[in-house]
Amino acid sequence: MAQDITLSVPDISCEHCVRTINGALGALTGVEQVSTDIPTKSVHLRFDPDQVSLQQIEATLDDAGYTISSEPAPAPRRTGKPLNLL
Repeated sequence: MAQDITLSVPDISCEHCVRTINGALGALTGVEQVSTDIPTKSVHLRFDPDQVSLQQIEATLDDAGYTISSEPAPAPRRTGKPLNLL
């Protein structure tokens, strides 16, 4: 049975990070879905724990240059200032 998990990855900063993480984790046997979110610096995974362990996922991220934080990802900050689009 598939398991869903959200990992806090504080080094996520751009689309390159998203492509790297999604490619590395998506290549693992047992990973069904990967979604990387830049604003929350988080990775949402659906995987089969009978085929891939959380330790393997963490090692794959580490090999790609990204470390999982034990702290939850911070919520996006709101400045309260309106956007000036003109």
